[in-house]
Amino acid sequence: MITTEDLRFITTIASHKTLADAARTLNITPPSVTLRLQHIEKKLSIKLIQRPSRVVSLTEEGQLLLDKGLPILRGLDELQEQLDELKEHVCGKLRVLAPLGFGNDYIAPLLGEYKLLHPQLDIELELSDNPNWSSHHKWDIIIYIGALNDSSLKMITLAKNQRFVCASPKYLEQMGEPKEPQELLKHRCIALRENNEDVTLWPFTKLLHEKLSHDKLSNDKPTDDKLEMIRITPTLASNEGRVIKDWAMAGLGVIMRSEWDVQPQINNGELVRILADYSLPNANIVALLSSPEKERSARISGFIQLLKQRLTPLPWK
Repeated sequence: MITTEDLRFITTIASHKTLADAARTLNITPPSVTLRLQHIEKKLSIKLIQRPSRVVSLTEEGQLLLDKGLPILRGLDELQEQLDELKEHVCGKLRVLAPLGFGNDYIAPLLGEYKLLHPQLDIELELSDNPNWSSHHKWDIIIYIGALNDSSLKMITLAKNQRFVCASPKYLEQMGEPKEPQELLKHRCIALRENNEDVTLWPFTKLLHEKLSHDKLSNDKPTDDKLEMIRITPTLASNEGRVIKDWAMAGLGVIMRSEWDVQPQINNGELVRILADYSLPNANIVALLSSPEKERSARISGFIQLLKQRLTPLPWK
């Protein structure tokens, strides 16, 4: 079967007076031109140029191939130009999968802003705390928070995100504030079920700093690798982060939650961070993509850039 490379080769030969002229244009030797021409003729079982002849003269079959092949090549060139144009312009459809809470609070508003900037763009957003990884190819961008299993997807870190243990002032007044992770076993704990994680196992690492500020915790790594694993027995559990935060603010128990979700309530006093001398595994906010940077369309690259801009500095601080 003839290929587009064969067609381009034949059109180059047909546009020159001699095979030697064609060889100079193709930057190969005249014998190489002859060998390739013979290979194509053998593949098609036809002769494409008249022989012997000092100048290039197409046979009837060669002229038919040229007449039918040129529109095909022009069509392919036009298609490539259109694809290149789409890659450079924000248009088409952007499909995004994001966690429920973070998607509601941050991703949905940003997608609305992105749509206003690019009216020709269509957007599909799905919110889920338990994504179906078997259908990851459906999405252009997957926003993910938490422990990530091995994946073939390309990962871009959008924002650092710590996990905090919190309770309301009302709860701590009634039950007392735990000073060590083991004391949580005597407290009412609330669990968030998401991402198929083991949500009742809370891993704490003791920090050796004499005094920890929030800024130091953001920048310093723990100097002690001693891990304390606490298996809580939740008195309340939900798959919705907003629900467990509301329960905690109502004084119903202790929660472990992402910084992005509880920092505003810590700032205004509705929640109190406890066990600040211990760290929990980070749950960084990342974007997962199936394509490397050089192959991404403008609609994908543009939204990733907007995400980075809006999450720097962290808006929940």
